[in-house]
Amino acid sequence: MPGLRSSEWYAGSDRNGYIHRAWMRRGLPEHAFDGRPHIAIANTASDLTPCNAHLNEVAESVKQGVYEAGGIPLNLPVVSLGETLVRPTAMLWRNMAAMAIEEMLRANPIDGVVLLGGCDKTIPALLMGAASVDLPAVVVPGGPMLTGTFRGQPLGCGTDVWRLSEEVRAGTLSQDQFIRSESSMIRSRGHCNTMGTASTMGLVAEALGMVLPGLAGTPAPDSRLLERSHETGRLAVEMVAQGRTPSSLLERGSFLNAIVALAAIGGSTNAVVHLLAIAGRLGVPLTQDDFDATGSGVPLLVDLQPAGRFLMEDLHRAGGLLAVLQQVEDLLDPTAITVTGRPLVSYLAGAEIWDREVIRVRTEPLQPNAGIAVLYGNLAPDGAVIKPAAASEHLLQHRGRAVVFDSIEDMHARIDDPDLEVDADSVLVLRGCGPKGYPGMPEVANMPLPKKLLEQGVRDMVRICDGRMSGTAYGTVVLHVSPEAAAGGPLARVETGDVVVLDVPNRTLSVDVTAAELDARPADPATVQAFAAPARGWERLYVDHVTQAHSGADLDFLQGASGTSVSRESH
Repeated sequence: MPGLRSSEWYAGSDRNGYIHRAWMRRGLPEHAFDGRPHIAIANTASDLTPCNAHLNEVAESVKQGVYEAGGIPLNLPVVSLGETLVRPTAMLWRNMAAMAIEEMLRANPIDGVVLLGGCDKTIPALLMGAASVDLPAVVVPGGPMLTGTFRGQPLGCGTDVWRLSEEVRAGTLSQDQFIRSESSMIRSRGHCNTMGTASTMGLVAEALGMVLPGLAGTPAPDSRLLERSHETGRLAVEMVAQGRTPSSLLERGSFLNAIVALAAIGGSTNAVVHLLAIAGRLGVPLTQDDFDATGSGVPLLVDLQPAGRFLMEDLHRAGGLLAVLQQVEDLLDPTAITVTGRPLVSYLAGAEIWDREVIRVRTEPLQPNAGIAVLYGNLAPDGAVIKPAAASEHLLQHRGRAVVFDSIEDMHARIDDPDLEVDADSVLVLRGCGPKGYPGMPEVANMPLPKKLLEQGVRDMVRICDGRMSGTAYGTVVLHVSPEAAAGGPLARVETGDVVVLDVPNRTLSVDVTAAELDARPADPATVQAFAAPARGWERLYVDHVTQAHSGADLDFLQGASGTSVSRESH
Protein backbone atom coordinates (compact mmCIF):
# COMPACT_ATOMS: atom_id res chain seq x y z
CA MET A 1 0.00 0.00 0.00
CA PRO A 2 2.59 2.60 -0.99
CA GLY A 3 1.73 6.17 -0.07
CA LEU A 4 -1.28 5.29 2.05
CA ARG A 5 -1.25 6.11 5.73
CA SER A 6 -3.22 2.93 6.53
CA SER A 7 -0.33 0.85 5.19
CA GLU A 8 1.62 1.76 8.32
CA TRP A 9 -0.79 -0.58 10.14
CA TYR A 10 -1.70 -3.20 7.52
CA ALA A 11 1.30 -3.73 5.22
CA GLY A 12 3.97 -6.34 5.77
CA SER A 13 4.16 -9.90 7.04
CA ASP A 14 5.37 -9.21 10.57
CA ARG A 15 3.38 -9.80 13.72
CA ASN A 16 1.95 -6.28 13.91
CA GLY A 17 0.64 -6.33 10.34
CA TYR A 18 -0.86 -9.77 10.99
CA ILE A 19 -2.65 -8.60 14.15
CA HIS A 20 -4.03 -5.43 12.57
CA ARG A 21 -5.37 -7.25 9.51
CA ALA A 22 -6.68 -10.23 11.47
CA TRP A 23 -8.70 -8.12 13.86
CA MET A 24 -10.33 -6.30 10.94
CA ARG A 25 -11.20 -9.56 9.13
CA ARG A 26 -14.76 -9.60 10.46
CA GLY A 27 -16.37 -9.24 7.10
CA LEU A 28 -13.58 -7.41 5.30
CA PRO A 29 -12.12 -9.50 2.44
CA GLU A 30 -8.43 -10.04 1.88
CA HIS A 31 -8.34 -7.44 -0.88
CA ALA A 32 -9.38 -4.75 1.63
CA PHE A 33 -5.67 -4.58 2.46
CA ASP A 34 -4.22 -4.59 -1.06
CA GLY A 35 -3.73 -0.83 -1.37
CA ARG A 36 -7.24 0.56 -1.16
CA PRO A 37 -7.75 3.77 0.85
CA HIS A 38 -9.55 3.30 4.15
CA ILE A 39 -12.15 6.01 4.65
CA ALA A 40 -13.60 6.68 8.10
CA ILE A 41 -17.17 7.91 8.35
CA ALA A 42 -17.13 10.10 11.45
CA ASN A 43 -20.74 9.62 12.44
CA THR A 44 -22.53 11.77 15.03
CA ALA A 45 -25.78 9.75 14.84
CA SER A 46 -27.37 9.32 18.28
CA ASP A 47 -30.87 8.83 19.59
CA LEU A 48 -30.00 11.51 22.14
CA THR A 49 -29.13 13.94 19.35
CA PRO A 50 -32.54 13.86 17.66
CA CYS A 51 -31.45 16.12 14.80
CA ASN A 52 -28.74 13.60 13.84
CA ALA A 53 -30.65 10.35 14.41
CA HIS A 54 -31.00 9.70 10.65
CA LEU A 55 -27.26 9.88 9.96
CA ASN A 56 -26.88 6.09 10.12
CA GLU A 57 -28.95 5.93 6.93
CA VAL A 58 -26.81 8.68 5.41
CA ALA A 59 -23.70 6.72 6.39
CA GLU A 60 -24.91 3.72 4.39
CA SER A 61 -25.11 5.85 1.24
CA VAL A 62 -21.62 7.22 1.91
CA LYS A 63 -20.37 3.64 2.33
CA GLN A 64 -21.75 2.61 -1.04
CA GLY A 65 -20.01 5.54 -2.69
CA VAL A 66 -16.70 4.71 -1.04
CA TYR A 67 -16.98 1.08 -2.13
CA GLU A 68 -17.90 2.05 -5.67
CA ALA A 69 -14.79 4.23 -5.92
CA GLY A 70 -12.53 1.44 -4.69
CA GLY A 71 -12.17 2.47 -1.04
CA ILE A 72 -12.95 0.70 2.22
CA PRO A 73 -15.55 2.56 4.33
CA LEU A 74 -15.41 2.26 8.09
CA ASN A 75 -18.06 3.61 10.46
CA LEU A 76 -16.52 5.64 13.29
CA PRO A 77 -19.05 6.82 15.89
CA VAL A 78 -17.82 10.03 17.50
CA VAL A 79 -19.01 12.30 20.31
CA SER A 80 -22.45 13.67 19.50
CA LEU A 81 -23.90 16.82 21.05
CA GLY A 82 -27.65 17.33 21.01
CA GLU A 83 -28.39 21.02 21.45
CA THR A 84 -31.89 20.40 22.75
CA LEU A 85 -31.04 17.92 25.51
CA VAL A 86 -27.56 18.15 27.04
CA ARG A 87 -27.10 20.27 30.13
CA PRO A 88 -25.90 22.80 30.97
CA THR A 89 -25.08 23.68 27.34
CA ALA A 90 -23.73 21.81 24.31
CA MET A 91 -21.08 24.48 23.83
CA LEU A 92 -19.35 23.29 26.99
CA TRP A 93 -18.41 20.11 25.10
CA ARG A 94 -17.74 21.42 21.59
CA ASN A 95 -14.02 21.53 22.31
CA MET A 96 -14.10 18.14 24.02
CA ALA A 97 -15.86 16.62 21.01
CA ALA A 98 -13.34 18.25 18.68
CA MET A 99 -10.45 16.94 20.74
CA ALA A 100 -11.89 13.41 20.83
CA ILE A 101 -12.52 13.46 17.08
CA GLU A 102 -8.99 14.71 16.45
CA GLU A 103 -7.47 11.96 18.56
CA MET A 104 -9.56 9.19 17.00
CA LEU A 105 -8.78 10.32 13.45
CA ARG A 106 -5.07 10.38 14.24
CA ALA A 107 -5.01 7.15 16.24
CA ASN A 108 -6.75 4.94 13.68
CA PRO A 109 -5.51 3.48 10.37
CA ILE A 110 -7.44 5.73 8.02
CA ASP A 111 -6.50 7.72 4.94
CA GLY A 112 -9.45 10.09 4.74
CA VAL A 113 -12.72 10.91 6.47
CA VAL A 114 -16.31 11.83 5.69
CA LEU A 115 -17.76 13.99 8.46
CA LEU A 116 -21.48 13.52 9.20
CA GLY A 117 -22.98 16.34 11.26
CA GLY A 118 -26.16 18.30 11.69
CA CYS A 119 -27.09 19.66 15.11
CA ASP A 120 -25.43 22.92 16.03
CA LYS A 121 -22.09 21.90 17.56
CA THR A 122 -21.46 18.72 15.57
CA ILE A 123 -20.29 20.29 12.29
CA PRO A 124 -18.01 22.82 14.07
CA ALA A 125 -16.50 20.09 16.26
CA LEU A 126 -15.97 17.79 13.27
CA LEU A 127 -14.28 20.55 11.28
CA MET A 128 -12.08 21.60 14.20
CA GLY A 129 -10.89 18.03 14.76
CA ALA A 130 -10.38 17.31 11.06
CA ALA A 131 -8.53 20.59 10.54
CA SER A 132 -6.11 19.73 13.34
CA VAL A 133 -5.28 16.28 11.95
CA ASP A 134 -5.33 17.42 8.31
CA LEU A 135 -6.35 14.19 6.62
CA PRO A 136 -8.48 14.53 3.46
CA ALA A 137 -11.92 15.39 4.84
CA VAL A 138 -15.35 16.30 3.50
CA VAL A 139 -18.59 17.20 5.30
CA VAL A 140 -22.09 15.85 4.70
CA PRO A 141 -24.60 18.09 6.53
CA GLY A 142 -27.60 16.08 7.75
CA GLY A 143 -30.08 18.71 6.57
CA PRO A 144 -33.13 20.49 7.98
CA MET A 145 -36.52 19.01 8.85
CA LEU A 146 -39.58 19.62 6.71
CA THR A 147 -41.95 22.48 7.50
CA GLY A 148 -44.60 21.76 10.11
CA THR A 149 -47.83 23.72 10.47
CA PHE A 150 -50.01 24.85 13.38
CA ARG A 151 -53.41 26.48 13.01
CA GLY A 152 -52.79 26.66 9.27
CA GLN A 153 -49.47 28.50 9.61
CA PRO A 154 -45.92 27.19 9.05
CA LEU A 155 -43.88 26.65 12.18
CA GLY A 156 -40.21 27.48 12.47
CA CYS A 157 -38.36 25.21 14.87
CA GLY A 158 -36.84 27.34 17.60
CA THR A 159 -37.93 30.77 16.41
CA ASP A 160 -41.61 30.03 16.91
CA VAL A 161 -40.87 28.42 20.26
CA TRP A 162 -39.53 31.78 21.46
CA ARG A 163 -42.45 33.64 19.87
CA LEU A 164 -45.22 31.35 21.13
CA SER A 165 -43.79 31.08 24.64
CA GLU A 166 -43.72 34.87 24.91
CA GLU A 167 -47.34 34.99 23.73
CA VAL A 168 -48.26 32.61 26.57
CA ARG A 169 -46.49 34.87 29.04
CA ALA A 170 -48.26 37.88 27.53
CA GLY A 171 -51.64 36.15 27.89
CA THR A 172 -52.44 36.13 24.15
CA LEU A 173 -52.03 32.32 23.72
CA SER A 174 -53.33 29.64 26.07
CA GLN A 175 -51.01 27.11 27.63
CA ASP A 176 -53.12 24.34 26.08
CA GLN A 177 -52.70 25.75 22.56
CA PHE A 178 -48.98 26.17 23.16
CA ILE A 179 -48.60 22.49 24.12
CA ARG A 180 -50.72 21.41 21.15
CA SER A 181 -48.21 23.11 18.81
CA GLU A 182 -45.45 20.83 20.15
CA SER A 183 -46.27 17.82 17.96
CA SER A 184 -46.79 20.03 14.91
CA MET A 185 -43.37 21.66 15.00
CA ILE A 186 -41.17 18.58 14.52
CA ARG A 187 -42.59 17.08 11.34
CA SER A 188 -39.70 14.92 10.17
CA ARG A 189 -36.10 13.91 10.72
CA GLY A 190 -33.51 16.68 10.48
CA HIS A 191 -32.32 19.73 12.38
CA CYS A 192 -34.14 23.04 12.90
CA ASN A 193 -35.73 24.39 9.76
CA THR A 194 -35.00 28.04 10.51
CA MET A 195 -31.75 29.84 9.72
CA GLY A 196 -30.47 28.74 13.10
CA THR A 197 -26.97 27.57 13.90
CA ALA A 198 -27.40 24.08 12.41
CA SER A 199 -28.63 25.43 9.06
CA THR A 200 -26.03 28.18 9.17
CA MET A 201 -23.09 25.88 9.81
CA GLY A 202 -24.13 23.45 7.07
CA LEU A 203 -24.33 26.29 4.55
CA VAL A 204 -21.21 28.02 5.85
CA ALA A 205 -19.27 24.72 5.61
CA GLU A 206 -20.21 24.64 1.92
CA ALA A 207 -19.17 28.26 1.45
CA LEU A 208 -15.85 27.37 3.10
CA GLY A 209 -15.39 24.69 0.46
CA MET A 210 -15.76 21.66 2.74
CA VAL A 211 -19.06 20.31 1.32
CA LEU A 212 -19.89 18.99 -2.13
CA PRO A 213 -21.29 22.15 -3.80
CA GLY A 214 -25.08 22.19 -3.88
CA LEU A 215 -25.54 19.67 -1.05
CA ALA A 216 -25.89 21.86 2.05
CA GLY A 217 -29.47 22.73 2.92
CA THR A 218 -30.97 19.63 1.30
CA PRO A 219 -33.83 18.59 3.63
CA ALA A 220 -33.07 15.51 5.72
CA PRO A 221 -35.95 13.38 4.28
CA ASP A 222 -35.15 14.37 0.67
CA SER A 223 -33.87 11.41 -1.37
CA ARG A 224 -31.32 13.74 -2.95
CA LEU A 225 -29.49 13.85 0.37
CA LEU A 226 -28.73 10.14 0.00
CA GLU A 227 -27.79 10.57 -3.65
CA ARG A 228 -25.29 13.32 -2.86
CA SER A 229 -24.01 11.38 0.16
CA HIS A 230 -23.17 8.50 -2.20
CA GLU A 231 -21.36 10.99 -4.42
CA THR A 232 -19.48 12.34 -1.40
CA GLY A 233 -18.25 8.84 -0.58
CA ARG A 234 -16.80 8.57 -4.08
CA LEU A 235 -15.26 12.02 -3.70
CA ALA A 236 -13.52 11.06 -0.46
CA VAL A 237 -11.55 8.36 -2.28
CA GLU A 238 -10.55 10.86 -4.95
CA MET A 239 -9.47 13.35 -2.30
CA VAL A 240 -7.09 10.79 -0.78
CA ALA A 241 -5.58 10.09 -4.18
CA GLN A 242 -5.10 13.79 -4.81
CA GLY A 243 -3.90 14.63 -1.28
CA ARG A 244 -6.65 17.21 -0.90
CA THR A 245 -6.54 18.10 2.82
CA PRO A 246 -8.17 20.91 4.82
CA SER A 247 -4.92 22.90 4.94
CA SER A 248 -4.65 22.73 1.15
CA LEU A 249 -8.22 23.99 0.72
CA LEU A 250 -8.89 26.42 3.54
CA GLU A 251 -7.11 29.74 3.22
CA ARG A 252 -8.08 33.21 4.37
CA GLY A 253 -10.16 33.72 1.21
CA SER A 254 -12.20 30.61 2.08
CA PHE A 255 -13.14 32.10 5.44
CA LEU A 256 -13.96 35.49 3.94
CA ASN A 257 -16.26 33.69 1.47
CA ALA A 258 -17.94 32.04 4.45
CA ILE A 259 -18.45 35.45 6.04
CA VAL A 260 -20.05 36.80 2.85
CA ALA A 261 -22.36 33.79 2.80
CA LEU A 262 -23.15 34.24 6.51
CA ALA A 263 -24.35 37.79 5.89
CA ALA A 264 -26.28 37.01 2.71
CA ILE A 265 -28.25 34.19 4.34
CA GLY A 266 -28.81 36.06 7.64
CA GLY A 267 -26.96 33.33 9.49
CA SER A 268 -26.44 32.71 13.19
CA THR A 269 -24.05 34.76 15.34
CA ASN A 270 -22.72 31.42 16.60
CA ALA A 271 -20.85 31.08 13.32
CA VAL A 272 -18.46 33.76 14.61
CA VAL A 273 -17.04 31.64 17.45
CA HIS A 274 -17.07 28.49 15.31
CA LEU A 275 -15.27 29.96 12.29
CA LEU A 276 -12.70 31.64 14.54
CA ALA A 277 -12.03 28.30 16.24
CA ILE A 278 -11.68 26.42 12.94
CA ALA A 279 -9.34 29.08 11.55
CA GLY A 280 -7.29 28.88 14.75
CA ARG A 281 -6.74 25.15 14.21
CA LEU A 282 -5.35 25.87 10.72
CA GLY A 283 -3.30 28.93 11.60
CA VAL A 284 -5.36 31.03 9.18
CA PRO A 285 -5.29 34.72 10.18
CA LEU A 286 -8.92 35.53 10.97
CA THR A 287 -10.24 37.93 13.59
CA GLN A 288 -13.61 38.99 14.91
CA ASP A 289 -13.20 42.29 13.04
CA ASP A 290 -13.17 40.42 9.71
CA PHE A 291 -16.84 39.58 10.20
CA ASP A 292 -17.69 43.28 10.28
CA ALA A 293 -15.19 44.44 7.65
CA THR A 294 -16.18 41.74 5.15
CA GLY A 295 -19.82 41.17 6.02
CA SER A 296 -21.25 44.52 7.06
CA GLY A 297 -21.94 45.75 3.52
CA VAL A 298 -23.35 42.44 2.27
CA PRO A 299 -27.10 42.52 1.57
CA LEU A 300 -29.48 40.11 3.26
CA LEU A 301 -30.94 38.08 0.39
CA VAL A 302 -32.64 35.17 2.18
CA ASP A 303 -36.07 35.80 3.70
CA LEU A 304 -35.95 33.11 6.39
CA GLN A 305 -36.83 33.04 10.05
CA PRO A 306 -35.65 34.48 12.37
CA ALA A 307 -34.80 37.52 10.21
CA GLY A 308 -37.64 36.88 7.73
CA ARG A 309 -40.66 34.72 6.90
CA PHE A 310 -39.76 31.44 5.23
CA LEU A 311 -38.03 28.19 6.26
CA MET A 312 -35.19 25.96 5.01
CA GLU A 313 -37.40 23.77 2.82
CA ASP A 314 -38.34 26.97 0.98
CA LEU A 315 -34.70 27.97 0.55
CA HIS A 316 -33.86 24.63 -1.01
CA ARG A 317 -36.87 24.87 -3.33
CA ALA A 318 -35.92 28.42 -4.31
CA GLY A 319 -32.42 27.53 -5.46
CA GLY A 320 -30.36 27.02 -2.33
CA LEU A 321 -27.02 28.48 -1.32
CA LEU A 322 -25.50 28.54 -4.80
CA ALA A 323 -28.32 30.76 -6.06
CA VAL A 324 -27.68 33.12 -3.14
CA LEU A 325 -23.93 33.23 -3.76
CA GLN A 326 -24.45 33.86 -7.47
CA GLN A 327 -25.98 37.21 -6.50
CA VAL A 328 -22.88 38.26 -4.55
CA GLU A 329 -20.26 36.55 -6.70
CA ASP A 330 -18.27 39.77 -7.06
CA LEU A 331 -17.71 39.76 -3.28
CA LEU A 332 -16.26 36.23 -3.24
CA ASP A 333 -12.61 35.22 -3.50
CA PRO A 334 -12.42 33.54 -6.93
CA THR A 335 -9.31 31.55 -5.99
CA ALA A 336 -10.83 29.72 -3.01
CA ILE A 337 -11.29 26.07 -3.94
CA THR A 338 -13.60 23.34 -2.68
CA VAL A 339 -13.32 19.66 -1.82
CA THR A 340 -13.72 18.90 -5.54
CA GLY A 341 -10.55 20.82 -6.38
CA ARG A 342 -12.55 23.42 -8.30
CA PRO A 343 -13.14 27.02 -7.15
CA LEU A 344 -16.40 27.73 -5.38
CA VAL A 345 -17.28 30.42 -7.93
CA SER A 346 -17.09 27.89 -10.77
CA TYR A 347 -20.36 26.38 -9.50
CA LEU A 348 -22.34 29.62 -9.67
CA ALA A 349 -22.80 30.13 -13.40
CA GLY A 350 -25.93 27.98 -13.70
CA ALA A 351 -27.37 28.78 -10.28
CA GLU A 352 -30.83 30.33 -10.62
CA ILE A 353 -33.40 31.74 -8.24
CA TRP A 354 -36.76 29.97 -8.59
CA ASP A 355 -38.66 32.00 -6.00
CA ARG A 356 -37.71 35.66 -5.62
CA GLU A 357 -39.72 36.01 -2.45
CA VAL A 358 -37.52 33.49 -0.65
CA ILE A 359 -34.21 34.49 -2.28
CA ARG A 360 -34.04 38.14 -3.25
CA VAL A 361 -32.04 39.46 -6.16
CA ARG A 362 -29.12 41.73 -5.31
CA THR A 363 -31.00 44.87 -6.41
CA GLU A 364 -34.00 44.11 -4.15
CA PRO A 365 -32.51 42.86 -0.87
CA LEU A 366 -34.38 42.21 2.32
CA GLN A 367 -31.86 44.52 3.98
CA PRO A 368 -29.02 46.38 2.23
CA ASN A 369 -26.40 45.84 4.97
CA ALA A 370 -26.96 42.69 6.97
CA GLY A 371 -23.63 41.41 8.21
CA ILE A 372 -22.81 40.89 11.87
CA ALA A 373 -21.65 44.10 13.55
CA VAL A 374 -18.74 44.12 16.01
CA LEU A 375 -18.97 46.69 18.80
CA TYR A 376 -16.27 48.14 21.06
CA GLY A 377 -16.30 50.43 24.07
CA ASN A 378 -15.77 50.49 27.81
CA LEU A 379 -18.27 47.63 28.19
CA ALA A 380 -16.55 45.47 25.58
CA PRO A 381 -12.82 46.28 25.27
CA ASP A 382 -12.28 43.11 23.20
CA GLY A 383 -15.55 43.41 21.35
CA ALA A 384 -19.14 42.20 21.28
CA VAL A 385 -21.39 41.23 18.40
CA ILE A 386 -24.93 41.97 17.30
CA LYS A 387 -26.99 40.69 14.38
CA PRO A 388 -28.74 43.77 12.95
CA ALA A 389 -30.84 41.59 10.63
CA ALA A 390 -32.63 40.12 13.66
CA ALA A 391 -32.81 43.37 15.66
CA SER A 392 -35.38 46.19 15.85
CA GLU A 393 -34.16 49.12 13.79
CA HIS A 394 -35.37 51.73 16.28
CA LEU A 395 -33.22 50.16 19.02
CA LEU A 396 -29.92 50.10 17.11
CA GLN A 397 -29.14 53.52 18.61
CA HIS A 398 -30.35 53.58 22.18
CA ARG A 399 -29.70 54.94 25.68
CA GLY A 400 -31.27 53.23 28.63
CA ARG A 401 -31.02 52.46 32.31
CA ALA A 402 -29.32 49.14 33.08
CA VAL A 403 -31.19 46.41 34.89
CA VAL A 404 -28.48 43.94 35.90
CA PHE A 405 -28.77 40.20 36.57
CA ASP A 406 -25.77 38.38 38.05
CA SER A 407 -26.61 34.95 36.68
CA ILE A 408 -29.21 33.08 34.70
CA GLU A 409 -30.75 31.94 37.98
CA ASP A 410 -30.96 35.54 39.20
CA MET A 411 -32.64 36.56 35.95
CA HIS A 412 -35.24 33.78 36.15
CA ALA A 413 -35.99 34.65 39.77
CA ARG A 414 -36.61 38.35 39.14
CA ILE A 415 -37.55 38.94 35.50
CA ASP A 416 -41.31 38.65 36.13
CA ASP A 417 -41.31 40.32 39.53
CA PRO A 418 -44.01 43.00 39.29
CA ASP A 419 -41.86 45.24 41.51
CA LEU A 420 -38.83 45.05 39.16
CA GLU A 421 -37.88 48.61 38.21
CA VAL A 422 -37.91 48.24 34.44
CA ASP A 423 -39.57 49.89 31.48
CA ALA A 424 -39.43 49.59 27.70
CA ASP A 425 -36.35 51.84 27.52
CA SER A 426 -34.37 49.83 30.06
CA VAL A 427 -31.36 47.74 29.00
CA LEU A 428 -31.36 44.20 30.39
CA VAL A 429 -27.82 43.11 31.32
CA LEU A 430 -27.07 39.45 32.05
CA ARG A 431 -23.58 38.42 33.13
CA GLY A 432 -21.92 35.23 34.31
CA CYS A 433 -22.71 33.47 31.03
CA GLY A 434 -19.39 33.58 29.20
CA PRO A 435 -17.05 30.66 28.43
CA LYS A 436 -15.61 30.58 31.97
CA GLY A 437 -18.51 32.01 33.92
CA TYR A 438 -21.27 29.54 33.19
CA PRO A 439 -19.14 27.58 32.17
CA GLY A 440 -19.67 26.94 28.47
CA MET A 441 -21.20 30.18 27.13
CA PRO A 442 -24.88 29.12 26.93
CA GLU A 443 -27.54 30.43 24.57
CA VAL A 444 -29.27 32.70 27.07
CA ALA A 445 -28.47 36.19 25.78
CA ASN A 446 -31.94 36.59 24.28
CA MET A 447 -33.50 36.98 27.70
CA PRO A 448 -37.28 36.78 28.02
CA LEU A 449 -38.86 40.19 28.40
CA PRO A 450 -40.47 41.11 31.73
CA LYS A 451 -44.04 39.85 31.81
CA LYS A 452 -45.48 43.22 32.78
CA LEU A 453 -43.90 44.78 29.67
CA LEU A 454 -45.15 41.97 27.43
CA GLU A 455 -48.65 42.66 28.72
CA GLN A 456 -48.15 46.29 27.69
CA GLY A 457 -47.33 45.21 24.13
CA VAL A 458 -43.51 45.47 24.31
CA ARG A 459 -41.89 42.84 22.10
CA ASP A 460 -38.22 43.87 22.02
CA MET A 461 -35.68 45.53 24.30
CA VAL A 462 -31.93 46.01 24.21
CA ARG A 463 -30.30 43.05 25.94
CA ILE A 464 -26.58 42.63 26.69
CA CYS A 465 -24.82 39.41 27.72
CA ASP A 466 -21.43 37.72 27.72
CA GLY A 467 -23.11 34.50 26.54
CA ARG A 468 -24.53 33.45 23.19
CA MET A 469 -28.02 33.22 21.75
CA SER A 470 -29.66 30.55 19.67
CA GLY A 471 -29.38 31.09 15.94
CA THR A 472 -33.14 30.67 15.85
CA ALA A 473 -33.65 33.63 18.19
CA TYR A 474 -34.32 37.27 17.34
CA GLY A 475 -34.23 40.67 18.98
CA THR A 476 -31.85 43.52 19.72
CA VAL A 477 -29.35 41.38 21.57
CA VAL A 478 -25.69 42.27 22.12
CA LEU A 479 -23.77 39.11 22.90
CA HIS A 480 -20.28 37.58 23.16
CA VAL A 481 -19.21 40.57 25.31
CA SER A 482 -15.46 40.16 25.76
CA PRO A 483 -13.76 39.89 28.11
CA GLU A 484 -16.58 38.24 30.01
CA ALA A 485 -17.42 39.19 33.58
CA ALA A 486 -15.82 36.02 34.98
CA ALA A 487 -12.54 36.91 33.28
CA GLY A 488 -12.46 40.36 34.86
CA GLY A 489 -14.32 42.20 32.12
CA PRO A 490 -16.04 45.50 32.88
CA LEU A 491 -19.44 43.81 32.59
CA ALA A 492 -18.79 42.58 36.15
CA ARG A 493 -18.76 46.18 37.41
CA VAL A 494 -21.92 47.51 35.78
CA GLU A 495 -24.61 48.45 38.29
CA THR A 496 -28.36 48.67 37.99
CA GLY A 497 -29.18 52.29 37.19
CA ASP A 498 -26.09 52.94 35.04
CA VAL A 499 -26.91 54.41 31.65
CA VAL A 500 -25.91 52.09 28.81
CA VAL A 501 -25.34 53.52 25.34
CA LEU A 502 -25.69 51.31 22.26
CA ASP A 503 -24.75 52.77 18.88
CA VAL A 504 -24.63 50.06 16.23
CA PRO A 505 -24.07 52.41 13.24
CA ASN A 506 -20.95 53.73 15.00
CA ARG A 507 -20.03 50.30 16.39
CA THR A 508 -19.91 51.31 20.06
CA LEU A 509 -21.17 49.82 23.33
CA SER A 510 -20.50 51.74 26.49
CA VAL A 511 -21.71 52.56 29.96
CA ASP A 512 -21.95 56.26 30.85
CA VAL A 513 -19.50 56.01 33.75
CA THR A 514 -16.01 57.49 33.91
CA ALA A 515 -13.09 55.13 33.44
CA ALA A 516 -11.80 55.94 36.92
CA GLU A 517 -15.13 55.13 38.57
CA LEU A 518 -15.63 51.93 36.58
CA ASP A 519 -12.11 50.70 37.36
CA ALA A 520 -12.53 51.51 41.05
CA ARG A 521 -15.69 49.49 41.45
CA PRO A 522 -15.28 46.00 42.89
CA ALA A 523 -17.06 43.13 41.20
CA ASP A 524 -20.42 42.46 42.83
CA PRO A 525 -20.03 39.76 45.55
CA ALA A 526 -22.96 37.81 44.09
CA THR A 527 -21.21 37.89 40.75
CA VAL A 528 -17.98 36.52 42.23
CA GLN A 529 -19.89 33.72 43.96
CA ALA A 530 -21.60 32.76 40.69
CA PHE A 531 -18.19 32.40 39.03
CA ALA A 532 -16.74 29.78 41.39
CA ALA A 533 -14.50 27.48 39.33
CA PRO A 534 -15.46 23.79 39.00
CA ALA A 535 -13.40 21.45 41.16
CA ARG A 536 -12.71 18.60 38.74
CA GLY A 537 -13.23 16.90 35.40
CA TRP A 538 -13.76 18.38 31.97
CA GLU A 539 -15.33 21.55 33.39
CA ARG A 540 -12.18 22.29 35.38
CA LEU A 541 -9.96 21.72 32.34
CA TYR A 542 -12.28 23.86 30.24
CA VAL A 543 -12.38 26.81 32.65
CA ASP A 544 -8.61 26.74 33.10
CA HIS A 545 -7.87 26.81 29.37
CA VAL A 546 -10.80 28.21 27.38
CA THR A 547 -10.13 31.41 25.45
CA GLN A 548 -12.53 34.32 25.21
CA ALA A 549 -15.30 34.65 22.63
CA HIS A 550 -13.32 37.01 20.40
CA SER A 551 -10.75 34.21 19.96
CA GLY A 552 -13.28 31.47 19.23
CA ALA A 553 -13.67 30.06 22.77
CA ASP A 554 -11.33 27.16 21.94
CA LEU A 555 -8.91 25.67 24.46
CA ASP A 556 -5.59 27.50 24.35
CA PHE A 557 -3.56 24.29 23.97
CA LEU A 558 -5.65 23.08 21.01
CA GLN A 559 -4.99 26.05 18.77
CA GLY A 560 -2.83 25.15 15.79
CA ALA A 561 -2.59 21.90 13.86
CA SER A 562 -1.21 18.62 15.19
CA GLY A 563 -0.88 16.52 12.03
CA THR A 564 -1.41 12.84 11.27
CA SER A 565 1.70 11.30 12.81
CA VAL A 566 1.46 8.85 15.70
CA SER A 567 4.66 9.03 17.72
CA ARG A 568 4.73 5.47 19.10
CA GLU A 569 3.97 2.06 17.65
CA SER A 570 0.92 0.10 18.78
CA HIS A 571 1.46 -2.94 20.96
